[in-house]
Amino acid sequence: MRKIFTLFLLFISQVLPTFAFGSEEKIITEVYSKINPAIVCIDAQLNGGVSCGSGCIIDKSGVILTSAHVIESYKNIIVTTYDGKNYEAKVLKRFEDKKDIILLKIDTKEPLKTVKMGDSEKIKVGQKVLAIGNPFGFSGTLTQGIISRIDYVKNRIQTDAAINPGSSGGPLLNKKGEIIGINQAIFNPDNNISNIGIGFAIPINSVKEYLAEKDFI
Repeated sequence: MRKIFTLFLLFISQVLPTFAFGSEEKIITEVYSKINPAIVCIDAQLNGGVSCGSGCIIDKSGVILTSAHVIESYKNIIVTTYDGKNYEAKVLKRFEDKKDIILLKIDTKEPLKTVKMGDSEKIKVGQKVLAIGNPFGFSGTLTQGIISRIDYVKNRIQTDAAINPGSSGGPLLNKKGEIIGINQAIFNPDNNISNIGIGFAIPINSVKEYLAEKDFI
């Protein structure tokens, strides 16, 4: 009986197919592995509590790009890297206009992983995109979707990739792992009761142009 059982197991192992990641899954997992080390969690202590958001490391010395509304009226800012290390951050540059972007700086002895910025002028409606952030404090969360609409008047990208409170400041990525937008907001008619699949990101080209003008890239 034992020989029959052993032969049966051997037969099963030869007949059953070997499951592996599909080509698209492999692309997504590789993008996440590459980009997640350059994404941080931002906790800004406010008078009324804590504001949580995400950020992208754009310089290995510790310069972080995020949404300005994440740290509005802050007292102090704590940045947590993907490996769980905490750093006190300072505001490097606050841009006094309506772009809703801000630069933070943390001091670290080791060079940090950085993101690569893409070209948001090349994006298309229907294109698959990925988002990485810290929704509701769940750090390093990856979601995917498509570009649902491009609002040329308001200069923002609409996506159905799940974006929730805590995702602001995180990257919207193409399948090459390049940032095409900075996640900013969601359409929220029911006060965070549900996510209805309408999120918005600032096109990365407008951010790049602005940073270049101010000599930060």
